[in-house]
Amino acid sequence: MLVCDYIVESIDGDYAHLRRTDVPDEELKLVARALLPFDIVERSKLHYEMMQYTIID
Repeated sequence: MLVCDYIVESIDGDYAHLRRTDVPDEELKLVARALLPFDIVERSKLHYEMMQYTIID
């Protein structure tokens, strides 16, 4: 099971580009905003676990 943290690099309409914090050279992950917490902004930190994203500080 994948457990990791992401940073929202950019938001483009209905999609967000996420960068893994533990593998910063990996290609950005494109995720539909409907799958993410409603109140994300660019530079938000997200935790991914069990197919769910949560905001972390």
